[in-house]
Amino acid sequence: MRKLVLLLMLLVLVDSCLAATIHGTVYDEGLNVVENVVVELNSTPIQRQVSKDGTYKFTVPEGYYTLTVKYNGQSAKESFTISQDGDYVLDLFLFSSFEEEDELVKDSNSLTLEEEYFKENGTSTAAIMIVIALIAFSGGLFYYLKTRKPTIKVGIEDIKEESNDEDLQKCLEFIKKQGGRTTQKDIRKNFPMSEAKISLIITELEHNGKLQKIRKGRSNVIILKK
Repeated sequence: MRKLVLLLMLLVLVDSCLAATIHGTVYDEGLNVVENVVVELNSTPIQRQVSKDGTYKFTVPEGYYTLTVKYNGQSAKESFTISQDGDYVLDLFLFSSFEEEDELVKDSNSLTLEEEYFKENGTSTAAIMIVIALIAFSGGLFYYLKTRKPTIKVGIEDIKEESNDEDLQKCLEFIKKQGGRTTQKDIRKNFPMSEAKISLIITELEHNGKLQKIRKGRSNVIILKK
């Protein structure tokens, strides 16, 4: 009996040694900590935590998992794989969900003036109208190509020449003032630069190992590396 108890204790200790700890903080779109939020992990059985201060913590064995958070019309979903024991930090960022409308609403019972005209006069009239429309389109296209002004293209090299170390330093100082976390949208608001130049500065700082850019929904979260 004593040997059986010792064996069970040994199995519990081995299982705990092979477990990994997943923890982090839940943020909203403004990078504010979200309190009183429910964090769900699709383990077996499913684990749920009500985080009063915005932080969560789970202990899991090796495997593939998904963390899910839903709060006031916002949601976050992160999938990850645990291949060995250890301590892992995974922050969650809530973003509003947008539904793309792919179809146009049209009343099938109503006819346009052109459809009514074609219905009354037959297909021969429709063919004539199509030819007239093609001639008008060709004339309009010819006039446009003849009168349009040449466009001036600014390539990435032209933008790169305008950026300098001062711009990079100002961007880093701004991120530090925001607590080391901000969004590309907020950077754009605080600097009188084009969107292309802001993207170039962030890319260069990321290449130099100064910050990390995380794509979340329709925005980029910028995190300063320590």
